Amino acid sequence: MGIYEELVWRGLVKDTSDPKIKDKLNAGGMTFYIGTDPTGDSLHIGHFSSFLICKRLKEAGHHPIVLVGGGTGLIGDPRPNSERPMISYETVEHNFNCLKNQLETLFGCEVVNNYDWLSKINFIDFLRDYGKFFNVNYMLQKDIIARRLDSGEGITYTEFSYMIMQATDFLYLHQTKNVDMQVAGQDQWGNITAGIELIRKKTGEEVYGFTMPLLTKSDGSKFGKTNGKAIWLDANKTSPYEMYQFFINSEDAKVIDYLKFLTFLSKEEIEALEKSNNERPELREAHKALAREVITFLHGKDAYDEAVKISQALFSGNVKELTAKEIEMGFNDLPSIEGKDDMPLVDMLIEAKLASSKREAREFIKNGAVLVNGDKLTDIEAHLSKENAIEGKFIVIRRGKKLYAIVKY
Repeated sequence: MGIYEELVWRGLVKDTSDPKIKDKLNAGGMTFYIGTDPTGDSLHIGHFSSFLICKRLKEAGHHPIVLVGGGTGLIGDPRPNSERPMISYETVEHNFNCLKNQLETLFGCEVVNNYDWLSKINFIDFLRDYGKFFNVNYMLQKDIIARRLDSGEGITYTEFSYMIMQATDFLYLHQTKNVDMQVAGQDQWGNITAGIELIRKKTGEEVYGFTMPLLTKSDGSKFGKTNGKAIWLDANKTSPYEMYQFFINSEDAKVIDYLKFLTFLSKEEIEALEKSNNERPELREAHKALAREVITFLHGKDAYDEAVKISQALFSGNVKELTAKEIEMGFNDLPSIEGKDDMPLVDMLIEAKLASSKREAREFIKNGAVLVNGDKLTDIEAHLSKENAIEGKFIVIRRGKKLYAIVKY
């Protein structure tokens, strides 16, 4: 199976500009680029599904270049429903530097910034050398442009120019770095074909492009968010434990698609996991493999092992096995209160909203429903202090099987 056939099997080919792409991908030796605008200071898991194409094609003998759009990021790619807010030069520069470091670390790719060439084009040259080659009727037919106009929202000239700017990127990279293919998510198809046309009209040369489907949930919503929050690749923004929980709780109906998109497991390995997922879904072997592969790729085996350790400790209630750092990671989103010296456990339960009254708190304690740092505590007169805290920082209180709270010192 060649790389093209593998990409098709994984569901990673949506649109292609030319049937020749199949043979060219299988033959190797192409220089291609994929880009993103620096709208944030970290990539998220949705980006990850796309940027893995760099490693896949690199291993097949191609040369990847990643473009982080310090120039286009100042303008903003048109959205289907409304105009993006402008971001400052300083923010774009900061985000570019963060993304460049992240991309080089994860994928070992050459990273370029289109601000380096777009900022040198004056307005007259932009119109004469680039705008001249774009027919407005052609631009109006592009999907997002047409949707904005049909919705009555309209579109500014600034956003309308984005397509020309991205096409200019393709031309510049073709002329200076021998780039002969652009790869992107399916929402960039119009921009890719605009670049292909610009290169053909200005140079007479043939270049190529293909898009990948966007990774989505069963309901069509974007993959990579939980409770409204993005799953970031930066461990300081989304911990490996949080990422582990996200993947372990992935939809059964979509987990095999996620394995194809997000891992380098072979066809045979994924088919075996699919069989397990169908026959014994309660084992969650596919979900565990997904979490293992992605977290290990992004953060290393130690980070994955730590995430599993935290998860198992929380499931069993054995929190004494955890360090303060691991508790902070695992209980990041749970209720917390500030600890006081010699504080009655009854008061802790009430303040942490694990009991509604002193009478109820005493009942919970007396009945053995309260665990402190994993140990059952049945003394209704118990007082706790910093000395009882793990590493002098945290006391973990559990009431029943699922209700937790943290006391911080």
